Amino acid sequence: MVAVVDDDPRLRMLLQEELQDLGVVPLLCDNGAALMALLEKQSVDLILLDLMMPVMDGFTCLDSLRDRCFPGPVVVVTAHGDASCRQRVLQAGATDYILKPELFEVLPSLLQRYLARGTGASTPHA
Repeated sequence: MVAVVDDDPRLRMLLQEELQDLGVVPLLCDNGAALMALLEKQSVDLILLDLMMPVMDGFTCLDSLRDRCFPGPVVVVTAHGDASCRQRVLQAGATDYILKPELFEVLPSLLQRYLARGTGASTPHA
């Protein structure tokens, strides 16, 4: 299962449709706090995480995921393309960093890279 964490309802809906078309079960959250509540009840194999959200932003969410030792990959999906943001995100514990305009183009390969076939288990990023 893939958690989509973004405050933009249109993007969540588009990602939900695309993930379903790719054979993946999406779980939708509109902020990091909603993701934390979801993780109390549901296991997740991959998180697609926006940075700029109300209630709990992506950086705070990355801290919370690290504190709870989340074992799966976390891919930050953001519109902020500067190198310092990318470095900060990776230092905060994200597995990868994708720019929003590129997301739909790279989504199939991203899923192949981070989800093990058939098991739903996470595959570490090389």
